[in-house]
Amino acid sequence: MRTLLWGALPYIAFVLLAGGLVWRYRYDKFGWTTRSSQVYESKLLNIASPVFHYGILFVLVGHLMGLFVPESWTDAVGMSEHTYHLFSLFGGTAAGALAVAGIALLLYRRRTNAPVFRATTRNDKAMYVFLLAAIVMGLWAKLANSRLGSGYDYRQTIAPWARSLFTLQPRTHLMEGVPVTFQVHIVIGMLLIAMVPYTRLVHMFSAPVKYLFRPYVVYRAKDQRSLGQRPQRRGWERIDR
Repeated sequence: MRTLLWGALPYIAFVLLAGGLVWRYRYDKFGWTTRSSQVYESKLLNIASPVFHYGILFVLVGHLMGLFVPESWTDAVGMSEHTYHLFSLFGGTAAGALAVAGIALLLYRRRTNAPVFRATTRNDKAMYVFLLAAIVMGLWAKLANSRLGSGYDYRQTIAPWARSLFTLQPRTHLMEGVPVTFQVHIVIGMLLIAMVPYTRLVHMFSAPVKYLFRPYVVYRAKDQRSLGQRPQRRGWERIDR
């Protein structure tokens, strides 16, 4: 079981993530979208969506820092373990609470607005369950194993295990003494990662890179007097106004 959960499951999740992204891009480009329901309701969405996205962004940044910034690095810049613990405790709790609040508002909107609810698929419901479970379990693990003075030092176990996955030599023995709440959180997180390409969460891998380099779009009224005077030409046309 130890080898399955901490040695095999991470790679299975990664293969499903990478393979799913390739498949989705090649065969379902038009489905690569959030399937926005803003057309049905926008007032509550304009509040809930930023709350969730900022919350989940802070959660992801916190996970990346906690897992991939070794303790030796924070020691080198003069940050004590106690300072790091307090930063992780309060910052992680605030980020998680913000993400949960955003999801709660999105779920309330989706359940109480009839058109939005009708547009909700089974896939969406499963995604919300795993996403909410991962965040809530992470908050529970953090709060259940932390006090103001000290807490569970995951940088001695979970973080080295996570980094060892990238060397293809997973140190599964490090996960033996990890509290069960953290273990459940990690398993749900890996399952969520595997689900990403097959849900609306796939949009997190979209970035408007071409937007930064495209030409300006010029909006102007159609000049009725010039219609029919000359044939249309391809390409950009310089205007002086």
